[in-house]
Amino acid sequence: MQGAPGKRIAWPQTLAAMRQDVLRAEHLRFVRAAPRGGVLHCFVLDCSGSMLAGQRLSLAKGLLIALFDRASAARAEAALVCFGGAGADVRFGPAVPRWWNERWLRPVEGGGGTPLAAGVRRAAQLLERSARRKPAQQRWLWILTDGRTRDVPARPPGVDEVVFVDFERETIRLGRCETLAAAWGARRLTPEELIG
Repeated sequence: MQGAPGKRIAWPQTLAAMRQDVLRAEHLRFVRAAPRGGVLHCFVLDCSGSMLAGQRLSLAKGLLIALFDRASAARAEAALVCFGGAGADVRFGPAVPRWWNERWLRPVEGGGGTPLAAGVRRAAQLLERSARRKPAQQRWLWILTDGRTRDVPARPPGVDEVVFVDFERETIRLGRCETLAAAWGARRLTPEELIG
């Protein structure tokens, strides 16, 4: 979550990858070096009605708490944009999260349509302002959604990394997160892959 791999070996992660095997190059894990200008993680949370099914929004909120804790430990800035119903708004940041807990996220509710384009547009505005303020800062965009939308927004300019966290759980999948991730040259992860 912090930046490019460094040169120091992260031994606990390397030993976990190695398990009972003989140490090989593919087992090596490295300490990630933070970029000199710092990092901003902009989280875009889908609060639409479809995220209420199967407790997806609750899972996403729990995952956000963990991601904000990671950002805080790395002294990275974070921001949160929520979208649902008719629009999108900034709920936090950008700032280094000094405290982050369930009480802060509890008021975030779901319902209505899925204006993904509005959420991405609001995040792009926030990231552009940040780029003018801190040009050397690395900018990450995290989109937490089930992809139940017809919107096909363009990738915001000036974003270094994009990660789609795919909450789609239906038996018949639409696969819109996969399609957008491929179009944007982004990573697509499930919540379980991100936690593990």
